[in-house]
Amino acid sequence: MTTLPDTDKTWDDAVVGATGTSPTVTITAAMIDAYADLSGDHTPVHVDEEYARKSHFGGRVAHGLMGLSLADGLKCQSDLRFQPGYSLGWNWDFLAPIRIGDTLHVRFTVASKRASRSRPGWGIVVLPTELVNQDGVVVQRGEHKLMIPRRPGAA
Repeated sequence: MTTLPDTDKTWDDAVVGATGTSPTVTITAAMIDAYADLSGDHTPVHVDEEYARKSHFGGRVAHGLMGLSLADGLKCQSDLRFQPGYSLGWNWDFLAPIRIGDTLHVRFTVASKRASRSRPGWGIVVLPTELVNQDGVVVQRGEHKLMIPRRPGAA
């Protein structure tokens, strides 16, 4: 049986205003190619260097949804982690291209929390989140609404 790390927080442990920062990941051409294969999106600006070089991007860029996927994965590796729950949705903006060689990290804040009205034993947190490159440029940002378990017996 797998047990959760003691660092994974319940809804009761969430503090409005608390911030999280993730480790970094450096984007490679192989990662973009793998995402293209996984998603089925082989748009040339992502996978064809010659085509992409002639585009307004001036070179290959990662898929926008790859950035969102990375943001979610990095958030799960941050110094502020929650127990597994349910994603209730993302509101997400794509602000700047993600390029091969970019080193990205995520920073986020617990903006609000409330007990679930429909699921006793659960609570909802809202996490404004930014995906940031090595130059401090926010390449993507938005908000993640997440339902996470409450501490046993706290509901």
